[in-house]
Amino acid sequence: MAKTKPGRKDLDSYTIKGTNKVVRPGDCVLMRPSDSDKPPYVAKVEKIEADHRNNVKVRVRWYYRPEESIGGRRQFHGVKELFLSDHYDVQSAHTIEGKCIVHSFKNYTKLDNVGAEDYFCRFEYKAATGGFTPDRVAVYCKCEMPYNPDDLMVQCEGCKDWRWICASEMFSFILYFCAFSWPSHTPLGPMFLKPNRCKAKDPTRLLGYWLDRLGHFQRVG
Repeated sequence: MAKTKPGRKDLDSYTIKGTNKVVRPGDCVLMRPSDSDKPPYVAKVEKIEADHRNNVKVRVRWYYRPEESIGGRRQFHGVKELFLSDHYDVQSAHTIEGKCIVHSFKNYTKLDNVGAEDYFCRFEYKAATGGFTPDRVAVYCKCEMPYNPDDLMVQCEGCKDWRWICASEMFSFILYFCAFSWPSHTPLGPMFLKPNRCKAKDPTRLLGYWLDRLGHFQRVG
């Protein structure tokens, strides 16, 4: 932790102006951007201190959104995904607009409901080089892309691999078998998703839509 400069004192907490929300070191916060058209910045509070005039400053570690990184946003990046960067800064506590929660990737995927204050992080990001830690993660589907928690995924009954609904195999992902495992002798089965075979915030949110789209198919046998 950075040392406190002479004439300043460390604070245990700070109450966000105009609210009763209390910020402490270790909390994640939303900070007002200089451009009002942009979404708030997200940061982790490392330290809170005040000078002799009681001006409160916070030392923060910035989270980057995918579009703010050197490589930009990619298909597998979630809407609420953030990267914990190695970029530290000192800001006025008055720029803090509110608190938020940055979940681990695993915990985020277990949320029943994702609120406006919920984000997740699975990578650390080096702002100067654009490097990531870890530099490798598990990939899925024939697309060989990391898991995007915003997309519906189904598990193939044949190979047991997880696959998401992409344009190239839209119909086979809804069924029990993927294109690689569907037995040629097997008739077209019932078109239902198994909740325990799905990865999504709400596995049934697209069910009605896809059943309508696939309604012209008839079961064989």
